[in-house]
Amino acid sequence: MSDKFVFSTAEKEEVMELYTRLREQLSGALRPDDEEKIRTHILHSIELQQVRRDAFGLNPILTGLQTAIIVVDEIGLRRDAVLATLLHTSYEDGYITADAVGEEFGPAVALILRGLQRIHQLYDKNPVVESDNFRNLLLSFAEDMRVILIMIADRVNLMRQIRDTANTKDKVEVSREAAYLYAPLAHKLGLYKLKSELEDLSLKYLEHDAYYMIREKLSETKQSRDAYIEKFIKPISERLTAAGLNFHIKGRTKSIHSIWQKMKKQKCPFEGVYDLFAIRIILDAPVEREKMQCWQVYSIVTDMYQPNPKRLRDWLSVPKSNGYESLHITVLGPEQKWVEVQIRTERMDEVAERGVAAHWRYKGVKGETGLDEWLTNIRQMLETSDGMEAMDQFKMDLYEDEVYVFTPKGDLLKFPKGAIVLDMAYHIHSKIGNACVGARIDNKVVTFRQQLQNGDQVEIMTSSNQKPRREWLSLVKTSRAKAKIRLALKETQVKEGLFAKEMLERKFKNHKIDIEEPIIQQLVKKLGFKEMSDFYRQVAEGSLDINTIIDKYQELRQGERTVTGDNQARSAEEFVFDQTAANAPANDDVLVIDRNLKGIDYQLARCCNPIYGDDVFGFVTVSGGIKIHRTDCPNAPELQKRFGYRIVRAKWSGKGSSQYTITLRVIGTDDIGILNNLTNIISKDEKLVLRSVNIDSHDGLFRGNLMLMIDNTARLDLLIKKLKTVKGVKSVDRI
Repeated sequence: MSDKFVFSTAEKEEVMELYTRLREQLSGALRPDDEEKIRTHILHSIELQQVRRDAFGLNPILTGLQTAIIVVDEIGLRRDAVLATLLHTSYEDGYITADAVGEEFGPAVALILRGLQRIHQLYDKNPVVESDNFRNLLLSFAEDMRVILIMIADRVNLMRQIRDTANTKDKVEVSREAAYLYAPLAHKLGLYKLKSELEDLSLKYLEHDAYYMIREKLSETKQSRDAYIEKFIKPISERLTAAGLNFHIKGRTKSIHSIWQKMKKQKCPFEGVYDLFAIRIILDAPVEREKMQCWQVYSIVTDMYQPNPKRLRDWLSVPKSNGYESLHITVLGPEQKWVEVQIRTERMDEVAERGVAAHWRYKGVKGETGLDEWLTNIRQMLETSDGMEAMDQFKMDLYEDEVYVFTPKGDLLKFPKGAIVLDMAYHIHSKIGNACVGARIDNKVVTFRQQLQNGDQVEIMTSSNQKPRREWLSLVKTSRAKAKIRLALKETQVKEGLFAKEMLERKFKNHKIDIEEPIIQQLVKKLGFKEMSDFYRQVAEGSLDINTIIDKYQELRQGERTVTGDNQARSAEEFVFDQTAANAPANDDVLVIDRNLKGIDYQLARCCNPIYGDDVFGFVTVSGGIKIHRTDCPNAPELQKRFGYRIVRAKWSGKGSSQYTITLRVIGTDDIGILNNLTNIISKDEKLVLRSVNIDSHDGLFRGNLMLMIDNTARLDLLIKKLKTVKGVKSVDRI
């Protein structure tokens, strides 16, 4: 039996502090016995040893309380969401059921738990999360929006807690998901503070050097930046006060993530990012005087500082379609620095920050038509006192006309409601559609007529004997599939005609009969065909027996004389398949790509030259091939960040007996005989082949590149260790 779960002293203190804080904040929202029930549940789960630390060594009870605090403080959810957050781990581990939770804490808590579990099941399908489709599927799966909000809070808390973890692999994966999935979701829901925190923490863990470089630069320039802001706004404040306006001014520094994005976009150093901050002038003005006072402030500011007319954004006269109202100008401040100034009223600021504006579109995150309006309604519901009661009854119906399905690799595809397996087959490729006979959906075999449902994982099944048919046009839903079927039918008709004509000519030649075109045309009419194409189609389909055609042809050509010769059709049983070529010996090295797929064509990337035993991943190139890179390849971070949806898993299998080319860089003291000692070590191993040596000696040091053939990383590690023992060798590195 395993040891009882133990809290550290620091964990005990934090749990008590968070529990007390949570109880105080929810005092008016909790039912009389909620507190006692949840305390009993926690103690009971510890006593029965149902609590265990996660992959990062975190205490689930403590992380549950930390997430609950975020849910309450920074999102504004109340009782049901908090209880679901605290019960989630026990529910996922199967120690409690939704029915039991419904009886004890109410149906709303059970509904949230079911929603959380349903979304976690999506991850079992190995999805590519770096896609808008996956984010939208996530939203469509959340019957209650509190599910998504809890997931965002949970990821924010996890990102805060894993700073010092030794589990770097999972840390990187969690950070990527935070950047590609959770930050955009938080942005869409108006949770801008959490969105910025997720982006900054992701950058901190994924691009450590960039994050700390910018943070240090900001820290170094903070004093001068604050002084500059003070210098910039002081005369403006005096003029606005003299004009009798009620206002306050905020100076806001850009997030580290946004600064880094700007540096990469503009290809400039930190010092080249001039707009590190923005000034926001917020007026307290009656609605009927809002525009007038905003333009009055604009006049005062531009009288003092030279404006850039190209950077004027007037969303006062014509507000954005999402309701956003503000006046943006960029002016040349003291020391010839450009400063962005935003002018708006308290009402406009409230709308832009929290409500109707759906501010995420203003920031440039694109979404599908209708999604912004729907999310705006959600945001409004969150901000009303009775929002939680309304959300209990809320069901998402925005995507009722669309379904999202997974490929076996985890890619997510979108189809109109009513689309069938055949639609998906043609979406993937015309050849796949033409040969489609059915699919395997969640390990269940179905026909190609099966309708697709949200969340299905579909593996298309094909057969070389399958051919597109005209009735398929009435089955498929998408115009793309219909167009490809029509094209395939035309191509099939042409191919069948040529094939049938060639087959007839060959058969006639075998019988030593010359084909005379007039007699063939007469035969076609006699058989009742108006078009030659119809005749050839039936020949290709086998509806017309070629031997019968030859008989009829001979009758027309020679009268009723009996036709002699070998006219009998042969049985398929007489055909013998020669398997000699099918038994070629298999290579000992096997690269397993994605979900245990073997035999897929791939190339080893030249930038990192992976060999058997290296940790590797696959990258789908533009031409559709797969290139294998080492996980520590210098190009890996950029590929994973920019093209995460084209990354596939890969691992080595087999014995590792093939030979691979690698290059070792050796640096050492330029002593007599050192090169001879190095090559002797290599030559003693019969499984190593030295291809080339390139030596450069300078100032008593030598640098050498040794190119050799080797079979796996174990032998490589041993070789490097041996080479390092040679006297005078300073370092041996693989390049």
